[in-house]
Amino acid sequence: MSETAQSFRDFDEFYAYYLTEHANRANRRLHFVGTSLALLTLIAAAVTLSPALILLALIIGYGFAWVGHFFFEKNRPATFTYPWQSYKGDWRMWWETLTGKIPF
Repeated sequence: MSETAQSFRDFDEFYAYYLTEHANRANRRLHFVGTSLALLTLIAAAVTLSPALILLALIIGYGFAWVGHFFFEKNRPATFTYPWQSYKGDWRMWWETLTGKIPF
């Protein structure tokens, strides 16, 4: 799928777009689980001072998310076009899922 980069005024405008790219509940669940496991892996990396766990955290986080996009949402991850905004969007979506604003 080809995607032309859009221009967004601010992060809130991007985030509204980001949520449309995560309409599928299974995709959102995979993002939440992957991000949670990545966070736990980063904590383990800090406790054990293991740089290899940092790489593992990235693989876990992005792996779960990309499975969600390719197999459930059937779209191209926003990470490929908007890496930094997407990273922030994932954490905001994670928080909103954790706090119940977005249904798990």
